[in-house]
Amino acid sequence: MEGKVGGAHVWYNPYGLLIRRGQTVQWINKDPGNVHSATAYHPDIYARARRIPQKATAWDSGLLLPDESFAVTFEEEGVYDFYCLPHEHAGMVGRIIVEKPEGTDWLNQDSALAGIPEIALASFPSIDSIMTGKAVKVAI
Repeated sequence: MEGKVGGAHVWYNPYGLLIRRGQTVQWINKDPGNVHSATAYHPDIYARARRIPQKATAWDSGLLLPDESFAVTFEEEGVYDFYCLPHEHAGMVGRIIVEKPEGTDWLNQDSALAGIPEIALASFPSIDSIMTGKAVKVAI
């Protein structure tokens, strides 16, 4: 989680990541002037569209102050989309793929798109870019 002074631009870095089942991802707020979250798209969290595997456990870091961190261990294979609660409308979203992006037909269904700002939808890294590069980073 990073940002420019004054909050003009905010992002996750990397914002696309390929990992193995059982691996833990840690988000650290490195933005000295802002709070951020790492929040899964899931109906149980703020009644959002589900954009994680059906059997996966949803997560919400809550608001993280500068230098605070939050970690999740990923046990289910598939695609996990997440967002920053206060900055989703600025396109602060990310995607994690655990092993293989199987069963991604839901990504473009109306139910998975409902309520997500256009800027957020346009900001997700492609599955191909993650599978090819293993990590997709913001060019600063």
